[in-house]
Amino acid sequence: MKYRILTSLFTLLTFSTFAQSEPNLDEKIDGFFKVYLSDPLNSVIFYQLAFSLDGEEYKIPYILIWLVLGALSCTLYFKFINLRHFKTAIDVVRGKYDDPNEKGEVSHFQALTAALSGTVGLGNIGGVAVAVSVGGPGATFWMILAGFLGMSSKFAECTLGVKFREIGKDNIVYGGPMYYIRDGLKNILSTTGAKVLASLFAIACVFASFGGGNMYQANQAYSQMLLMPGLGNMSGWMFGVIIALLVGIVIIGGIKSIAKVTDKLVPAMVVVYVLASLIILGYHFTEIPDAFGLIITSAFTTGAIKGGVLGALIQGFQRSAFSNEAGMGSAPIAHSAVKTNYPASEGLVSLLEPFIDTIVICTMTALVLVITGEYTHYIEGGTAAGVKLTSASFKSVLPWFPYILSIAVLLFAVSTMVSWSYYGSQAWAFLFGKKRSTDLIYKFIFCLFIIVGSSSSLGAVIDFSDAALFAMCLPNIIALYLLLPEVKKELNRYLKHIKS
Repeated sequence: MKYRILTSLFTLLTFSTFAQSEPNLDEKIDGFFKVYLSDPLNSVIFYQLAFSLDGEEYKIPYILIWLVLGALSCTLYFKFINLRHFKTAIDVVRGKYDDPNEKGEVSHFQALTAALSGTVGLGNIGGVAVAVSVGGPGATFWMILAGFLGMSSKFAECTLGVKFREIGKDNIVYGGPMYYIRDGLKNILSTTGAKVLASLFAIACVFASFGGGNMYQANQAYSQMLLMPGLGNMSGWMFGVIIALLVGIVIIGGIKSIAKVTDKLVPAMVVVYVLASLIILGYHFTEIPDAFGLIITSAFTTGAIKGGVLGALIQGFQRSAFSNEAGMGSAPIAHSAVKTNYPASEGLVSLLEPFIDTIVICTMTALVLVITGEYTHYIEGGTAAGVKLTSASFKSVLPWFPYILSIAVLLFAVSTMVSWSYYGSQAWAFLFGKKRSTDLIYKFIFCLFIIVGSSSSLGAVIDFSDAALFAMCLPNIIALYLLLPEVKKELNRYLKHIKS
C-alpha cells in the first residue's frame, strides 16, 4: 500500500515538474477536454425537442423531460409521500427506530450526511447562480418544484438500493442502481438485458464521478480561491495537484473513512453557509416579499434572459437535478451502506435530501442573488460566472465574506469529491471487479481529473458534468418504473414494523 501511494505521489510530482515548463498548460488541457470529451458527450445526451410556439423557437432536452416525468410518476404513485411521511423520515434520522444489530456499515444519519456531501455543495452555490443568471429569477420557482418532486424519486431509488445490495464476507456493502437493475429486472427483461442496462448505468456513473462529482467542484473551488490574498496568480493545474493529494488521502479509506469526515463536515458547512445567507436576507428583510413575487411572476412570464418561460423552466429543472441528483441513481450507492433490515427506512431518510439541498439551501442562495441584484452583472462570454456571482452577492453586504466563502467552497468541493469517489469506485467495482488493485486504479484516475477540472473552462466542465449525470438517469428511471411495486411492498412492511 505504501509503495502504491508513493508511486502515485511521485507521478503527480513528475507532472508538476513538467507543468512548470508549460506556462499555457491550463489552456491546452481545456482545449483537449472540450473538443474530445465535453462537446461530443453533451451533444449526444442533450438531444433536444425543438418546436415553435407563438412565433418563437424553443428547445427542451429529451432527457430533462424523462427525468421530471419519472419524479412526477413517483410522487403520484406514492400519493405524495414527500408530504405524508416527512415527519417519519425525521424520526428515522433521529434514531427513533434504530437497531444496532442490523446489517450494514453506517448509521441512518451517517448515510444521509455522506449522500448530502455529494449533493450539498457547489451546485447550491455556483449552480443556482447559473440558473438565475441564465434563466432569470423565475428559474428558482421551477427549481423548487423539481426538488419537491425529486423527494419521491429519491425515496424510491434509495429503497431499491438497500433492498438489492450485496454484503460481502468482510461486511463491506456494494449497492446502487447497477445492482437493483441487474437483480431486480432479470425476471422482467432478461438476465442479459438486465446486465447490459446495469453496465450502462455503471459506465455513466464513472463518467459522472469524474465530471459533476469532481471536475465541477475543482473548477469552482479554484475560481473562488483566486480571490484569496496572495493566490491570484496560482495556476489551475497547481491548485488541482494540491487538492488531488488531499482527496486521495481521504478516499483510500472507503465509505467508513468518508462517513467519519462527512458527518462532521457537512453539518458544519451547511450551518456556516445558511447563517451567512440569513444575515444577507435579514439585511434586506423588507425586500424578501418582493423577491418572492419576482420569482413567481418571472416563472410564468418572458422575463428569463434566455428562452422566456421555457428558458426559466429548463434552467430551474436542470440546475435542480444537478444539485440534488434525484432520479440520477447516485444517492442509492451511499444509502445502501446503512445499517437496517428495512429498505424503506432508508428510502424515507433519503427524501430529506432534496428538501435540504434544493428547497432550503438553493432557495436561500437564489433569494440572496435576486435581492442583491448581482445576478444581472455577471455573464462571461454567454456563460454565467457560477460561484463568482454568488460571492459578489454576499460581498455586497459582507465585504469580508468572500474569504469565508472561499474556505466553505473548498470544503464543499472536497466533501463532494470524496463522496463521489465512493460512487464511482462502486460502479468501477461492478464493471471491473472488487479487487483492491482495481479500486486504486480508479482512485488515481479520479485524482487526475481533479487537475483537469481545475484547468478547464467553466462552460466545458458544466456541459460534460451535466451530460454524464443525466446519462445515469436513462437506465435508472426505467428501473424505477418497473420496480415501483417492490418499493410499495417495502414501504408497507416498514410502516407495519414501526407501528408495532
